[in-house]
Amino acid sequence: MTRHIRHAAVFCALLLVALVVNAARVQIVQAPEYDGNPANRRPDIARYQQPRGDILVGGEPVTGSRDTGEHLRFERTYADGPMYAPITGFASQAYGTTLLEHTEDGLLSGADPLLAPLPLWNDVTGTHNAGGDVVTTIDEAVQRAAFEGLGRHKGAVAAIEPSTGRVLALVSTPSYDPQSLSGNGTAATRTWDRLNGDPDRPMLNRAVRRTYPPGSTFKVVTAAAALDAGVLRDLDAPTRSPDPYTLPGTRTRLTNEAEGCRDASLREAFEWSCNTVFAKLGVDVGVRRMAATAEAFGFNDAGLRIPFAVSPSTFDTSVDRAQLGLSSIGQYNTRATPLQMAMVAAAVAGGGRVRSPYLVERTQRAGGSLVATAGSRPTREVMRPATATRLKELMTGVVEKGTGANAAIPGALVGGKTGTAQHGVGNSGTPYAWFVSWAQGERDLEPKVAVAVVVEGSAADREGISGGGLAAPIARAVMEAALGRRMPTG
Repeated sequence: MTRHIRHAAVFCALLLVALVVNAARVQIVQAPEYDGNPANRRPDIARYQQPRGDILVGGEPVTGSRDTGEHLRFERTYADGPMYAPITGFASQAYGTTLLEHTEDGLLSGADPLLAPLPLWNDVTGTHNAGGDVVTTIDEAVQRAAFEGLGRHKGAVAAIEPSTGRVLALVSTPSYDPQSLSGNGTAATRTWDRLNGDPDRPMLNRAVRRTYPPGSTFKVVTAAAALDAGVLRDLDAPTRSPDPYTLPGTRTRLTNEAEGCRDASLREAFEWSCNTVFAKLGVDVGVRRMAATAEAFGFNDAGLRIPFAVSPSTFDTSVDRAQLGLSSIGQYNTRATPLQMAMVAAAVAGGGRVRSPYLVERTQRAGGSLVATAGSRPTREVMRPATATRLKELMTGVVEKGTGANAAIPGALVGGKTGTAQHGVGNSGTPYAWFVSWAQGERDLEPKVAVAVVVEGSAADREGISGGGLAAPIARAVMEAALGRRMPTG
């Protein structure tokens, strides 16, 4: 009898071990498969069972959570949604997350282990952390000035603080209200279909995710390369540039919009944006040095994140001399995001050094205690300090007596560069109006803001499209806000 009991006990023990092994297999090995099964709603229900953490601008939340009383209980809300959409992105129960809502999702949703009071605390207790908050570097006044300045225009604005790399504004128009995508009902579906079918692409973040030919604003880079390479030493010496300029190895004759560009000095050519002078300068500098300077500014960098990814700006390094001439005036394959061109202006304002831009100042728990901080960003040398000093002088001249007069701010030192970029087959596309600039208040020890504005003109106003006419006034409003001079709108 004892032998039978012993056998039964061993059999029961084996069954118990089998049950434990099977439970472990289901809960550990097959857990990802079950979690990812579309029929399993438990992860979604748990995810939306509590309010999401907030994204803050100037200490105030620009996001929130609404209790719907449904299975997916809390739904995302947004204050000034269209204005902040290029920063926040959306958090949708149906379509996932984008931009800051995506890169900071773990913290905002409460899933980040750093939010737990102790390591493995949640695994042991089965509790879920409250969502943390993301404090951005955005300045509300600067963001609003950029958004209102663009108005009904299609385009983008990027503004950064040269001394730190803090992103003060990111605006893209036309925009959309991310709250309309927050839910999972038919209204969200209709909005999703409408936004994706809109030819103006309102969900495209033009400030960081679209590249444009930078046109004459790229002449800042070409001038830096020429000065650093010693191709030019005197800002006021004749450059021995013909007008028109025949691109090397071709019969293509490059001309200018302005008069008096033949043999113009660098100062004159910069103020009046002479294509012939800068195309020849680029050819004289050569591909290797032009590419090295462009890459020092940030071109061809596929790894820039702020923390979401920024589309790489490009300068073609495999060009012949004719193509190099066009590349050096911001045409051919040269393309840039507005954020990249703000970095170009910031490098000049920063004395030849630039800090990587960043959008998140710090992250914190729901109670306000610190989780992580951005810290000081490393700088990299873009050009010699003496070259930066000369470029500040050139950019100041553009505003004081050149094509950028519409950006002037009384009592402040402002430097800028206009650009009108041609594109399309045979330059048939509607030109883009550019303006890059920096500003320093009379009591400031260094420039406080660097700005890039691009406006996509319409066919109706093709003849009136210019960087000085369309983009410079927007840049001025943004700089005034950064300097604390812009009066609040009613």
